[in-house]
Amino acid sequence: MVARIISGKSIRGLLNYNEAKVNSGEASLILANRFGTEIERLDFNNKLVRFEHLTKLNIKVKTNALHIMLNFDRSDKLDTLMFQQIASSYMDRIGMGEQPFLVYQHKDVSHPHIHIVTTNIKADGKRIDIHGLGRTLSETARKELEIEHNLIKAEGRNRSEAISIAPALIETAYYGKVPTKKAIYGIVAEVMRSYKFTSFVEYNAVLKQFNVIADRGREDTVMFQKHGLVYSIIDKDGNRVGIPFKASELATRPTLNNIEKRFERNAEKRKPYKEGLVKRIERVFSKYNSITKPTLLAELKNQGIALIFRQNDQGLVYGSTFIDHRSKSVFKGSDLGREYGAKAFLDRCGNMDRPKTYLKTSEQTKSYLEPITPTNYLKDLMESSNTEQLATVGQRKKKRKKYRGFSR
Repeated sequence: MVARIISGKSIRGLLNYNEAKVNSGEASLILANRFGTEIERLDFNNKLVRFEHLTKLNIKVKTNALHIMLNFDRSDKLDTLMFQQIASSYMDRIGMGEQPFLVYQHKDVSHPHIHIVTTNIKADGKRIDIHGLGRTLSETARKELEIEHNLIKAEGRNRSEAISIAPALIETAYYGKVPTKKAIYGIVAEVMRSYKFTSFVEYNAVLKQFNVIADRGREDTVMFQKHGLVYSIIDKDGNRVGIPFKASELATRPTLNNIEKRFERNAEKRKPYKEGLVKRIERVFSKYNSITKPTLLAELKNQGIALIFRQNDQGLVYGSTFIDHRSKSVFKGSDLGREYGAKAFLDRCGNMDRPKTYLKTSEQTKSYLEPITPTNYLKDLMESSNTEQLATVGQRKKKRKKYRGFSR
């Protein structure tokens, strides 16, 4: 079992993320602790009000939202009841069993896992200290639950599966849902902080994943010449909506100069993730003899990878950008290798999907594992003997003809 704790500033954002998964059929709410009613009667507003009632008791605490993910091995046999028991036991052992929390069972990836949403503000307004929680209480709880429920142990998997406090999830911006400036600021600040981009194009590619765009203006404008930058929310078609905001108006000052200062440092920070990204891309191709572009994009998305093709005004594809949302690393296609450039990559796509198929073991062994019986054994022996006799007669006739021909 692997536990991961994400601390954040927006309980609304965490709820939106999980509820969106429920609405799409990729998750279901399986437990609501200390909400005073049945799950079926809880709507989004009920959940949000319950949490915000606590967070408003201590407005000085900025990081007041927790998103806990408990991941299990594919071979672990778990049903809904066991998920509920494990979630409740885990929350008790990390000192949050008395807090209101929601447990969602997600089905968007192959391994079983649950998400827990809660707050660290108690009913008396005091804050539960989460500093070092992953290394102390959570780690102990994880090991104890593995033993109690006979789960596959996480230790020894040679990856960073020890509990960690990670950055908050980024909530995609939708115009009119929250104040425009607030939505833009939250996304830009988190992208600047956690994603490893090495060019303005890569930076913008990440922002567009969350419906935000950074605009320098046309090259003949004063804003472009003076390295100005404005941010806007975009709709699903990439059109700007709402009022744009200057970079200098946002608290973290994500100006062009400050963005460019990160390029060289990010180039070094992303290096360890290049090989793993390439392997996951090739894993998709290994499943197909022929794959179409839409299927390729969907398969990569399942691997946590966004692929963006850059086009000119005539619609000609001239570049590609890979965004690895797992490692928060961004690569231009050609930086991964010549075969990942836009043209070469598209050339690997076909006009139809043809998944690779393999013979079942029974089909592979059927021809030579047929049991030998007296009937088929004698039949085969007789057939093989007759064949040999016919072959011998044929050879004698040929020799005799040659001999007669020679005597003449």
